[in-house]
Order: sequence, then C-alpha cells, then structure tokens
Amino acid sequence: MTQDIVTIEPDEGLRMWGWISYLLHLVVAVAAVLPGAQVSIALLLIALVIDLIKRGDAAGTWQASHFSWRIRSVLWAGVLYLLTSWLWLVFIAPGWIAWGLISLWFLYRIVKGMVRMNAGRSVEA
Repeated sequence: MTQDIVTIEPDEGLRMWGWISYLLHLVVAVAAVLPGAQVSIALLLIALVIDLIKRGDAAGTWQASHFSWRIRSVLWAGVLYLLTSWLWLVFIAPGWIAWGLISLWFLYRIVKGMVRMNAGRSVEA
C-alpha cells in the first residue's frame, strides 16, 4: 500500500500580488530604458506599497524573498538616481549614461525576479 504525498500549493493570493507588483515594476523599468517613454512614478509607488503591505504575509515562504527583492530594487535604484542626479546639472551626457545604466540594472533585477517567481523559486540576495 502506498501513501499519496499531499503537497500544499503556495498561497495563490500572495503569488497574485507578487505578479501584480512585478508587472507594475516591469512597466516602469521598460519605460525607463526606452527613450521618450514616460510612465507615472505612481505605478512604482503603488507596487512598492503592495510589497510593503504584503511582505509580512509572505514571511516564512519562498515568496518572501521576492517581496524583499522588489523593495530593495526600488530603494537602491532611488538612492542611485539621487546620487547621480547632480550629473544632469553639470554634465548632461554622464547623467544620461548613469541613469541609463541604473535603469538597465533595475530592469535586469525585475526580469530575474519574474523568471524565478515563474519557476516557483526564491530570489537570492
């Protein structure tokens, strides 16, 4: 006689909120690297608020790393944008290059997180 192993599915509600947040981040990240594409910072703030509110619900699950990953991505990008903002005032070309590199880095982190979440895997720090 064999026993069936019952697997518990991850909380689909958390997964849904994670995907909503990733998609909002993705829209902002893609717009940041496309010349002339403008989206509202409100999308990023909405995603950040979702992550901050739902982060506690994900504690102890593989999805917790994704909430932290997105929060850290936004905070680091914000700090980097602020630190390099003076370049726009003094040297326009280096400012454009710096912000372009930060935007590409942000896009990379969002896509990496989405790929890992789709595979049901956590994101390493």
